[in-house]
This record gives sequence, structure tokens and C-alpha cells, in this order.
Amino acid sequence: MIFARFMAIYGHKFKSCFETQDEIRIAKREWALSLQGYREPELVAAVDLCKQQYAWMPTIAEFLQVLRELTGDSGLPSVQQAYQEAGRYADAPSQHHWSHPAVYHAGKLTGWFRLRTETDLRVMPDFRQQYERVCQRVRAGETLEVPSHQALPDHQDQSLFAFIQQWGEQHQLAPEVASKWLFYLTKPKGSQVRERFRKQAQEQATEQGITLPDDIT
Repeated sequence: MIFARFMAIYGHKFKSCFETQDEIRIAKREWALSLQGYREPELVAAVDLCKQQYAWMPTIAEFLQVLRELTGDSGLPSVQQAYQEAGRYADAPSQHHWSHPAVYHAGKLTGWFRLRTETDLRVMPDFRQQYERVCQRVRAGETLEVPSHQALPDHQDQSLFAFIQQWGEQHQLAPEVASKWLFYLTKPKGSQVRERFRKQAQEQATEQGITLPDDIT
């Protein structure tokens, strides 16, 4: 349906995008995979809007953006926002109030340990793939839930909180600044993600002549 309408709307511009019937067949398959979960009325509305906004046939990415503008994308955060949230709370996923259950499930499928320890270059592509699959399930009408767990008292977390509070007072920093800079202390020792967060924080602290601690002292 979509390609038939694009052909009628864009005429020779549409035909110039494909040199052979094989290219059209491959493109149709890719579009079908990318649009799983969207209903026909939503696709029709998106094509109508593209007709007004684009002089040439839109790319898949552009068409998906139009769909999200029309449908609100079921409240789903962007891939980048979801990845940042999953990485930030990968150390205690059951204790975090997730912006959307899809983020939790994508993080679980990717692997919390990987999100805590591996570099963005290695784990981000896998998370993106898992998140897009989960999002397709949400758009198809599936309801996802985050398991509810009773959090046990964590004395280590209490000690870390007290340390961050005391350290911030010693350096005359606002509590939120101290917590932001020392967030890396919540990550596993020796992990790449811990070092990445520490490096980013140290760049900001250096501007005020402050050296961040390697660990709780």
C-alpha cells in the first residue's frame, strides 16, 4: 500500500530511487520489517503528511519520525534516551522507576552486566536492536510490566551516600553536584563504564581545581 501510494504521489521521482525490480523488492521487505506494529490507519495518515512535507520519497527513518509525531510513539523514549537510562541503572534495575517498561526489558535482554562493564561501541548496537524489537511489541498492543521486587537494605549504599554527602560538604559543593560527580563510585571497580563516568566528571571538577577520589576513603 505504501509503495503504491508513493509511486502515485512522487511519479518519476519514486522510480528514480530504484534501478531494478529486485531493488524494489528488497526495499519493500525492509520497510515492512521497520513498520511492524503500526496499523493501516496510522500508515495512511503518515503517507498523507509526507505528501505535504517531502518533495521526494522519505527514507525509512524520516517516515518513522512522521509516525512518531502522529502517534506519540506509545510514550516510548528515543533509543539514545533509553540506552542512557539502562546504563545508568544497570547496577540495580529492580530498584529503579523506569520511564517505560520497554527500557527495562531491552536492558534485560541486552544484559545488565554488559551494560555496566562494556564500552558504548560494543554494547550500544545490541541494545538498539533489542530495544527496537521490544518497541515493536509495544506498538502492536502488548502490555509490558517491570517485575516488582522488595528492596533489601544495602549498607554499602548507605555508606556511599554518607561519603558523597561528606565529601561534597568538604568541597563546598551542592549535594546534587557532588552526587553527579561521584556517580561513578556506584559502578563496579575496574569496569570500563566506571572509568568513563569518572573521566567525564573529572573534566568538570578540574575546572574548580578539585581531584575526584578513586574510592571511598
